[in-house]
Amino acid sequence: MDFDQLLVRFFGTEDIATLSPEQLLAGVERLRLQFGLEKDSGRRFALWCLLFMLGAAPDLEEAFEDPEDREAARDFMDAAERELEDDDEG
Repeated sequence: MDFDQLLVRFFGTEDIATLSPEQLLAGVERLRLQFGLEKDSGRRFALWCLLFMLGAAPDLEEAFEDPEDREAARDFMDAAERELEDDDEG
């Protein structure tokens, strides 16, 4: 799943900074609903990553039954946090 496509699908725009709080909340709700319905593990992981970046991801234990998926999510979280730290330093 392409990040920009996810933004357009769930938020109607590639630039979520332009959304009102209500539009952002509605998009997050649509995203959470799709995450709950999604059966494909790759798509489910992509949806979780976007939810994580928006501060709305469910807990790993709830989100992923497979330990490998949980570990991949932890790796993503660590990488995202390192990226934020690098941005703060630069």
